Amino acid sequence: MITGSIEQQCAIRLENLFNNSHEWLLKASYNITKNKEEAEDLVGELYEYLHIKQNPKLFYGDSYNLLYLHRFLGHRWINKIKKNNRVKNVGLPGQDYLPWEEQAEIIYDEEKDLDIQRAYAEVMNEIQRLKKRKGFAAAMLYEMYWMSDDTLQEVADKIGISKSTVFLSIKRIRLHLKRTINNPFPDES
Repeated sequence: MITGSIEQQCAIRLENLFNNSHEWLLKASYNITKNKEEAEDLVGELYEYLHIKQNPKLFYGDSYNLLYLHRFLGHRWINKIKKNNRVKNVGLPGQDYLPWEEQAEIIYDEEKDLDIQRAYAEVMNEIQRLKKRKGFAAAMLYEMYWMSDDTLQEVADKIGISKSTVFLSIKRIRLHLKRTINNPFPDES
């Protein structure tokens, strides 16, 4: 377990993320953007966001939660396209895409993407199941916290309960999810 202030923990985990997953993040971004420079910019925005936000809820082992990061890259790209009011089509003249020969050389781990999507679906299905049963309140708090960039305090303020209540509920759901769902990233536990 990494100890120290939140700033120190974030710096260590950001460095671990870069060392362990930078290449995969670039490939995942390239799979989303289909453009090498845009993919590099997208990953740069991700690192900048993680450095500025310093949100402990994104921690996963000694790095960051790849499920969240993959979702972040996709949402950030969609928002960027909407903001620029443009849609790029592969293969049009004048586009700055890599030639097909160079694209073929980039090895992309689609299996890891599928693992991320499966894990996300499993977590959301379990949360929905818990919301229908006895764990309704804790599952709702977990969903609010996990699906947003809000801190524990921000979630507590929105509902009008204490931060410690939110923390304990989220901790209980996390323990339940660890017992219920297999970790698709055993190298990151």
